[in-house]
Amino acid sequence: MQTINVPKVQIGKTGLKISTMGVGTSFLARPNVPVPEAEALETVEYALTRGINFFDTAPLYGSGNAERRLGKALAGVPRDSFVIETKVGRLVQPDGSMVFDYSKDGIRRSLEESLTRLKMDRVDIVLLHDPDGFFSEPQQALELYPILAEWRSQGMVKAIGAGMNQWMWLAEFAHRAHFDCFLLAGRYTLLNQEPAKEFLPLCQDKGISVFVGGVYNTGILATGPVPGAFYEYQSAPEEIKEQVRRIEAICRRYKVPLSVAALQLPAAHSAVTSLIVGAKNPREIEDNLQKIDQPVPVELWEDLQKAGVLDNSVPVPIPLKP
Repeated sequence: MQTINVPKVQIGKTGLKISTMGVGTSFLARPNVPVPEAEALETVEYALTRGINFFDTAPLYGSGNAERRLGKALAGVPRDSFVIETKVGRLVQPDGSMVFDYSKDGIRRSLEESLTRLKMDRVDIVLLHDPDGFFSEPQQALELYPILAEWRSQGMVKAIGAGMNQWMWLAEFAHRAHFDCFLLAGRYTLLNQEPAKEFLPLCQDKGISVFVGGVYNTGILATGPVPGAFYEYQSAPEEIKEQVRRIEAICRRYKVPLSVAALQLPAAHSAVTSLIVGAKNPREIEDNLQKIDQPVPVELWEDLQKAGVLDNSVPVPIPLKP
């Protein structure tokens, strides 16, 4: 299969290398926005042809259907040519509903069922999935760390971590255990750069790779402040819309789409190993790759800083010299 030279980077100290952009598979199996299976498989296959080797999935996505489709798309592809990240902590019930199960037996069963759906004998990365939805404090979730560490030492997985929509627990995990990577979703964006002050430098010091998801804050940084725009899985409040209007006005001044700035900003931080961006079809894969490479004048970022919507301490993309 012909690929392009998409940069690959190492996860923590594992030796495992992933593309600087990964594909989030939740969009391939959402019941509210159906994607035909043939198109879902084509999306994964197209990503491979464009040099993307990193795929993020979970039992939660389509009640296991994302894992099934991902496994089907990758059947016959050399196993060492791609990297699979899945998550534990939720189980698919016979009726398709989901339940939290963070018992020791529950996370083992979660991994086993994921392997069955993927039709694979291993995954590369395992994350605790939103443990703050079940536990009341991070120390409780850390009681599961020895199991994940055992999987890693036995070679069942190559990297372990956690995926969350907040960074405070992840920072606690970084201080107390030896994780390889974290997935931070929707919390390092054009609308929120707080993790750059403490969390991202901490991960850099610890040698922990950070994957950033949710760069569009579930919609508004892709669509703009249009009627019905979504922010954090619900209708965007007026104050968020106003903030996006200010950002969009500056982007428009430089003829840069809002979505381009939203995609490029998180990738500029040296602690960020890969962006995980969802896609429903090959066209969206190509669109994301073009956005990440589109030239953006440094003056745009400077104006965002002057306007007070971008913290002066946040690293910004530096245009390559011709």
